[in-house]
Amino acid sequence: MTRDKRYVWYASYGSNLSTDRFLCYIRGGKPEGSDKEEVGCRDQSLPLKQRSHIMKYPLYFAKNSIRWQKQGVAFIGLTKDEKHKTYSRKYLITEEQFFDVVKQENNGIDLQINLTEVKKSQYKTLRDSWYGTILFLGEEDGYPIFTFTADWDLDVPFKKPSEQYLSMIIEGLQRNVKLSPSEIVDYLILKPGVNGNYSKGEIERLIR
Repeated sequence: MTRDKRYVWYASYGSNLSTDRFLCYIRGGKPEGSDKEEVGCRDQSLPLKQRSHIMKYPLYFAKNSIRWQKQGVAFIGLTKDEKHKTYSRKYLITEEQFFDVVKQENNGIDLQINLTEVKKSQYKTLRDSWYGTILFLGEEDGYPIFTFTADWDLDVPFKKPSEQYLSMIIEGLQRNVKLSPSEIVDYLILKPGVNGNYSKGEIERLIR
């Protein structure tokens, strides 16, 4: 590990559950099923580690993403509650890489993130945008865990995610989180945006 680099865990809960998709944010490229080419990070080093992680925040789908067939994408609410169980994949990357990932998720806008301030307040909204709110989720192995979401806290119309987007999440749940097909269906079927828009059979058909 390079001494002059500071590392953080980035915890993903949407399409970045898929390692292949996340690495397009690191190295650039167009993820399978996406309509947008990613520019990548300035430092294209691979994550030092990656692990599964459970967030105690609610998962929901909203907005219409240009990347994903102009349909809904994943967000988490801002209110922590032990009854919620949102699966994620966390990657140990440099602070600079984390800033670059956030920048890509905010269409190239640099948000000037102060992670010390985020840790003190648990979350901080830097921009009224889809992924302009940074959350501090705790620490593991001496490194802080961060993610990002919107500041709406579920006060937004829920939207159906595309099959391509949901397939990317499913691939991550299956390969990285090691959920069985029935566990994946049970996990997704009641999530706002999926609930009422996909049947169990339709979700099952997306599992490879």
